[in-house]
Amino acid sequence: MPNDSAQSSDNLTSGRNSRYIFVTGGVSSSLGKGIISASLAKLLQARGYKVTIQKLDPYINVDPGTLNPYEHGECYVTVDGAETDLDLGHYERFLNVCTTQSNNITTGRIYQSVINKERRGEYLGKTVQIIPHITDEIKRCVQILGSENEFDFIITEIGGTVGDIESLPYIEAVRQMKWESPEDTLVIHLTLIPYLSAAGELKTKPTQHSVKQLLEFGVQPDILVCRTEHELNAGIRSKLARFCNVSPDSVIQSIDADTIYDVPLLMKDEKLDEVVLKKIGVDIESAPTADLSRWHDFLNRYKNPERSVKIGLIGKYVELKDSYKSITEALDHAGAELKTGIELDWIHSEQINEGNIEERLGGLDGILVAPGFGSRGIEGKLLSIKYARTKDVPFFGICLGMQCAVVEFARNVIGLEEAHSTEIKEYTPHPVIDLMMEQKSITDMGGTMRLGEYPCDLKEGSKAREIYGVDSVEERHRHRYEFNETYRSQFEEAGMLATGINPVSGLVEIVEIREHKYFIASQFHPEYASTVLAPHPLFISFVAASVKNAK
Repeated sequence: MPNDSAQSSDNLTSGRNSRYIFVTGGVSSSLGKGIISASLAKLLQARGYKVTIQKLDPYINVDPGTLNPYEHGECYVTVDGAETDLDLGHYERFLNVCTTQSNNITTGRIYQSVINKERRGEYLGKTVQIIPHITDEIKRCVQILGSENEFDFIITEIGGTVGDIESLPYIEAVRQMKWESPEDTLVIHLTLIPYLSAAGELKTKPTQHSVKQLLEFGVQPDILVCRTEHELNAGIRSKLARFCNVSPDSVIQSIDADTIYDVPLLMKDEKLDEVVLKKIGVDIESAPTADLSRWHDFLNRYKNPERSVKIGLIGKYVELKDSYKSITEALDHAGAELKTGIELDWIHSEQINEGNIEERLGGLDGILVAPGFGSRGIEGKLLSIKYARTKDVPFFGICLGMQCAVVEFARNVIGLEEAHSTEIKEYTPHPVIDLMMEQKSITDMGGTMRLGEYPCDLKEGSKAREIYGVDSVEERHRHRYEFNETYRSQFEEAGMLATGINPVSGLVEIVEIREHKYFIASQFHPEYASTVLAPHPLFISFVAASVKNAK
């Protein structure tokens, strides 16, 4: 994944250590700390600085890999195989730079590490406490990314809301870091300025109380970013500055935007990056200027499409759209690349049956069957795939979507009527999707997962090879079950070709039907690698096929 801007290999902050910027939230959750963090990082990157972002999550799960998407939205996967918070997807999509396991830390990992150290005797018999042991571990994890002086800025988003009991050790760690190195540490507090329609007023009191709570924990925010539905006038900014003990130019308005991709430009208009640079001692007059020309170009194409297509996203978690965040963003990236608006039809796979399938899918230009785990909604996915295959509608299957495509083809083309995945039906007579032998001996469920980047060789003459334009790629995985190699010859004789193969394990990564208008499915998750400035080839080709189908 190439960098967006030509960043210098030297640290641009005059040889000093990495600077740490913490983003906390107040008043309400879901204000967009991740988008603000990514937008600030984008602005600093556009000035030539080397930036990374990390997320501190206060839940006790070691990672979000075991969480139901309804609980926490999409589980994102990094190149090194870490299952992380979906905000890391925003970081990568904005910065065009890969994240790793070090970019997402949970309370579960913090406590697990401390307890393991205690069991090994590393604390020399001392009583293990929140302070200093837990807070020291938090600081260690935060500073890992800056240990080699690779980044000019490390932006750390702290999940939850100030005042939540589970967030207190993180806030204390911030206080300590600011006390230990005040010139290299900055705190941005994202808060809400609600509008009372009955009174016709914006109210600052919730923000005042939120900052007061931070002060009680010993942390003075340097900058306030205020989410609002209405413009903040000079009087409100002055009042916030006075009562919250920040300078007036440090009260930043974050007004509701049409799209998350507007936010970096709105923050630039508010001079958020300038305020940050001034506060950490950079001479703003001599600092590099921000080059956002490519970002402007993307937004222009995204907001001014020349055509539109209707794509059905078939999934089992469609009630919570964040469950498929990377997929929807990848479709938008591809749409912008092709100057095409994406009209997404969210279709719950449990609600598809033989009686309504024509009504539900008949008006679609393309069909995408999404990833997932478990048996719920499987039959609806199989029916959707059969519809796409027999009606010659462009089809794209991802992970479980590919596995379902294999099952549907086995049943309805090859004639293996009871074919299934052993994830869904353990004792099927035709396990066309199955655990591999080495996986079956592992009792720890997490140990059977294939996570992170793996190589994939593309078959010469295949549509996949044509789409990528190269003979080998690396893509990210998050799954447990695989195409059963025993049945491969039967599939290829019947017309479903294995066109992407892992060169080390021989596992099938991509299948396609050559005679079909567009029928491609991948075992991996291409959506994780799509960014604003580098849309993924598979999504571009799928949207292009859907455009052609719409004509």
